[in-house]
Amino acid sequence: MKKTLLIALGFILSAHLSLASAYSAQAKSSTITTTTKLIGVDSNGVAFDLKNYSGKTVLLSFYSAGCSVCARDLKLMREFYRDNMNKKFVLVGINTDKTKGDFETYAKIVALSAPKNQQFPLLWKANLKAIEGFGNISSDPTHFVINSKGEIILRREGTFKGEDWDNLWESLSQ
Repeated sequence: MKKTLLIALGFILSAHLSLASAYSAQAKSSTITTTTKLIGVDSNGVAFDLKNYSGKTVLLSFYSAGCSVCARDLKLMREFYRDNMNKKFVLVGINTDKTKGDFETYAKIVALSAPKNQQFPLLWKANLKAIEGFGNISSDPTHFVINSKGEIILRREGTFKGEDWDNLWESLSQ
């Protein structure tokens, strides 16, 4: 009886582990693939086209200047950018403020307060020439991780979470 019970338990455990492994592999391989387009001019007047960053991992953050969650996320992202900019990593900020004046004020504050090695392209959403493939951006912040193949592998509305940093790290190692 004990032997039969142990065999049954072993079979159940084996089936459970193989299902868990299959689920884990499926979760890791699921990506949000879409064609993206983002063209505009950054806060310094430099032309910006997302396609110029092909072959790099891009963290794209839609934010507003008065959003405290955005400010906290962008501070961490600036530090990550500083530490990983030599690893084919790009950080891009898309400001969602309603007025150009709010965007320009924010851009000036960043230019004066953030160290040069933590500054990255800032664009104003209302001034973009083209934006496609990101869906409706209705909450601040909204973040996207785009892998080196140009595929969106993460969309996060709200604060960037621990597992999002893991996905970003994994994308950098590919």
